[in-house]
Amino acid sequence: MPENESWEYSLSIPNDPRAVTVSRRTLRLILTVHGLIRLVDVAELLAAELVANAVRHTKGPAALRVRWAAGVLRIGAWDTDPAPPEPPGCFERAVELGLEEGRGLALVRACSDVWGWQPLAREGNRGKYVWCELGAA
Repeated sequence: MPENESWEYSLSIPNDPRAVTVSRRTLRLILTVHGLIRLVDVAELLAAELVANAVRHTKGPAALRVRWAAGVLRIGAWDTDPAPPEPPGCFERAVELGLEEGRGLALVRACSDVWGWQPLAREGNRGKYVWCELGAA
């Protein structure tokens, strides 16, 4: 499939820590079959952080959404908590302090071109969608 074609995938995931591994492997397969192997390593890292946050900080189901359009890869995770995510701190500072928690969105901010979140309703459930984007370059 040519890189200029748009596509989108969505993976519903249970509230289970194993969903992070399933999401990473699914994303790797999607990007590989679409010829975007150069984005796999960073995309896997970003998806793992977004899905881990969705699973760790909520009690309900979640979803991974991956979209390619106009040379931009958008990776997002929906979860059932409508509260905004904690603003990311400085990743380097968190590493210096040896913090185990609170580095996820800082890592997303540091490794993606842009990130954001929005309140969202899905199948009658309220929640939020946290996303990031990677350009093809």
